[in-house]
Amino acid sequence: MKKIVCFHLFNDYSGSPKVLRTVLGGLAARGMRIDLLTSKGEGALSDLGACAGVRMSTYAYRFSDNGAVTLVRYAAVQLYTFCRALRYVRDRDAVFYVNTILPVGAALAGRLMGKRVVYHYHENAFAKGTFYKLLARAMERLASEVVCVSDYQRSFLKRQQGVRVIPNALPEAFAARLCPDPTGAFDRKRVLMLGSLKRYKGTAEFIELARSLPEYAFELVLNEEAEPIEAFRKTCGAWPENLTVHARQQDVAPFYNRASVVLNLSNKKLFIETFGLTALEAMTAGLPVVVPTVGGIAELVDDGVNGYKIDVQELEKVAGAVRGLLSDRERYVAMAEQALRTAARYSAENMCRQLAQLLEGG
Repeated sequence: MKKIVCFHLFNDYSGSPKVLRTVLGGLAARGMRIDLLTSKGEGALSDLGACAGVRMSTYAYRFSDNGAVTLVRYAAVQLYTFCRALRYVRDRDAVFYVNTILPVGAALAGRLMGKRVVYHYHENAFAKGTFYKLLARAMERLASEVVCVSDYQRSFLKRQQGVRVIPNALPEAFAARLCPDPTGAFDRKRVLMLGSLKRYKGTAEFIELARSLPEYAFELVLNEEAEPIEAFRKTCGAWPENLTVHARQQDVAPFYNRASVVLNLSNKKLFIETFGLTALEAMTAGLPVVVPTVGGIAELVDDGVNGYKIDVQELEKVAGAVRGLLSDRERYVAMAEQALRTAARYSAENMCRQLAQLLEGG
C-alpha cells in the first residue's frame, strides 16, 4: 500500500484545510499510511495526529500584515519543506499529496526524486496576481496529476492530461450536526454570511445590506481574531443594531442551524470562488443561498430553484431576493427542499473514494 506524504502550508479553519481534513480522515479510515506536514496552531487539521495511521509534523508559520514579511516567511517554509521532503528519497511507496498550489518546495523535491506528485488545486490562481499565476504554472509542470474542484477551475489550465475534477464534500460528522427545518428556518428570519475581512469577500456590503433590511436579523462569522475585527469596526462607524459579528469559530454548525438564508457576496471583479464550501454547508442545512454569477460556486446553484445567482454589485437585487424569500413561505420551503436535494449529490464517501483510487494509482 502507498504511503501518502501530504503537505499543506497553513492550518486554519478556512475551506482548503477543512476539505483536507475530510480527505485524510477518509483515507486513514481505509487503512492508508499518512505523513502530514503543516503549520503549528489551531485549525481544521489539528486533531489528525490522533488518528490511527497518521503521523503529523508541524513548523512555525503565520501571515503578516506586511507583505514582504509574509513572502520571506513563505520562502523559508518552502526551503524547509523541500529539505524535509528529501527524507523520502528511498521510500519507493511514497506519493506526494500537495494541498493547494502553495507548497511548491515539497512538490519540486518530489519531482526531483521521481515521486508521483498529486496536487489538490483549490484556488483560481489565474484570477489572482502574478505570484499565484507563477505557482499555478509550476503546478502544471511539477504535478503528475492535478485534482480540480470544479469545471470552472479546470477551464483555466493549459494542461489537459492528468487533470481530474472531484468536487468538494463535507465531513459526515459535520453534516450530521446540521438540522434541516425549512418551516422553522423561514420563521427565524435570519441572514447569515461566513467570510473574512478581505475586501473581495463582501463584508462591507453585507453590513450595508443589514442596514437596508432592518426587519431581519443578520449574523456575520469572520475567519479573523477579535482584534482586527474591532479595528475594522472603528473604520465603519456604528454597525446596525440587527447585525451580530462573530470572530473565528471552531464549529459553525450552530450558525447554520439558526439561519434562514446564507449569502456569499464575493466580488467577482476581485476574486472568484472555485467551489464555495459555505454554499454547500448551507444547502446541507436546507437553506437557500445567494451566490455570485460565476465560478465553481455558481455550479452549485440553479437560479431560482435552490437559490439565486446575483453579483454583489447589484446589492439592491440581493436585498430584493432576501426579502422575497423571507416573505413567501411556500417559495422558501420549495427552494429549501431543492437545496437539500442538491447537497445530497456531494458525498464525502464518494470524494474520498475517488481520491484514494487516484493516490493508489488506480
